[in-house]
Amino acid sequence: MENTLEKKYGLLTAIAMVIGIVIGSGVFFKAEKILVATGGDLPLGILAWSIGGIIMITCAYVFATMATRYEKVNGIVDYAEAALGNKYAYFVGWFMAAIYYPTLTAVLAWVTARYTCVLLGWNIVGAEAMALSGFFLVLSYAMNALSPKLAGKFQVSTTIIKLIPLALMAIVGTIFGLKSGVLVSNFTSGVIADTTSNPLFTAVVATAFAYEGWIIATSINAELKDAKKNLPRALTFGTMFVALIYILYYTGLAGAVENSVVMQGGEEGAKIAFSNVFSNVGGTVLFVFVVISCMGTLNGLMIGCTRGFYSLAARDMGPEPKVFKSIDVNTNMPTNSAILGLLLSGVWLVYFFGANLTPVAWFGPLSFDSSELPIVTIYAMYIPIFAMMMVKEQSLNFFRRILMPSLAICACIFMVIAALYAHGMAVLFYLIIFSVIMAIGMIINYKKK
Repeated sequence: MENTLEKKYGLLTAIAMVIGIVIGSGVFFKAEKILVATGGDLPLGILAWSIGGIIMITCAYVFATMATRYEKVNGIVDYAEAALGNKYAYFVGWFMAAIYYPTLTAVLAWVTARYTCVLLGWNIVGAEAMALSGFFLVLSYAMNALSPKLAGKFQVSTTIIKLIPLALMAIVGTIFGLKSGVLVSNFTSGVIADTTSNPLFTAVVATAFAYEGWIIATSINAELKDAKKNLPRALTFGTMFVALIYILYYTGLAGAVENSVVMQGGEEGAKIAFSNVFSNVGGTVLFVFVVISCMGTLNGLMIGCTRGFYSLAARDMGPEPKVFKSIDVNTNMPTNSAILGLLLSGVWLVYFFGANLTPVAWFGPLSFDSSELPIVTIYAMYIPIFAMMMVKEQSLNFFRRILMPSLAICACIFMVIAALYAHGMAVLFYLIIFSVIMAIGMIINYKKK
């Protein structure tokens, strides 16, 4: 008898996955980029955070509606199959397994390492950071592969931990800034440095990384108790909470330190902000929480990454379905799928380092930011799903069938246009690599048939 994934996660874990995967690194990692992109214009930065949040909530609401109607093995692939059939489901599933999950997992391993280096006083772009990146990648894999239930509990606990520095900075930082006058100064100073040619678009695309991850919560669809009720609840409440806490944190950060310090210091600027408000000792303790929150985000991404090829194999698609849909009797984990997910994450970690962190890019013009463009790609893939939902789901009312999917399509188109302006020619070179990887996937599936 073939083993199947057990219903082992509840609503709390699902909400923790949405909040925990989204919150944890991007709000810290991209705050600097958003300030630089807007030239330190704080209101414009808050507008970018708001637009990014609205896009996330709108898309999550539409998928929440679909989650009440479809439940199989992996939410986003299930929805693609229901909307456009097996071929598009495989197209989306291959992209998620081969590009989306491993690129973001690799970036999160590096971000976790960078914040750890800041905490320890090590070089954040040197060998120490890359060694730690590999260590965190393997550590997260081991936790998920050996004990998925422990990984679920870790996700819940780190979600609670990571909210502590965000909530404290949001509240105390804002009060501190109002008393010291820093917050008013940052709000009224306007542009204080040269900006990009399209500051709002560049900033919104940067928020895409900070807000991304909620769709990965659908990867545990088959393992979620009462998924048709609990997954929509988790997507809706989780994304709304994330958008609110991000905007409040960003405001609190502006009360803790001058915008120019964050723009120049990056991760060090965030540590300075925490130290200004909570003293050196308190700031260090809270910065430890920031590192833990990054580990929680990495864990959530690894949960999705380890199941990427299983979601294809469960449909008898992709490379060697019998191999990748096998479930370990003891851990109830798709072990072979997990191993391949880890390998691809390692490959993409090397690519990210060579394309973005070295003085001279290893890959020449084929170098692109793998922390942002794969995310924009998935938004483009949502568009036909939302369009077909409007055609097929005739039993839904106007609000859920027409209005919200229409708004979600507009939001996705906006994100694609913003990426074109923000990344320029890098989008073309990314699409070349994307096309090659997707073609390999199509050839593999065709030969199997």
